[in-house]
Amino acid sequence: MNRQPLVVRWVKGFAMFWWDFLVGDTPELFVAALVTLGAISLISVSGHENAAAVVVLPALATASLTVSVQRARRVARRERQ
Repeated sequence: MNRQPLVVRWVKGFAMFWWDFLVGDTPELFVAALVTLGAISLISVSGHENAAAVVVLPALATASLTVSVQRARRVARRERQ
């Protein structure tokens, strides 16, 4: 029987919880959120263009959700056939 030390199991369980919480079933939304946050932070820091960030944030969020929904619809269609 391969028993790992208690600390290793706790760390592994903690990491697995956060992976499942943040990534879950749709890793593309996690990546899209990171890209969106990175783009917004670069826009805000580079030239203090907060007005541009206010426009870009909803646009990127809408685009990433649209892509995710289209992907889910394609998968659902394939499963029905």
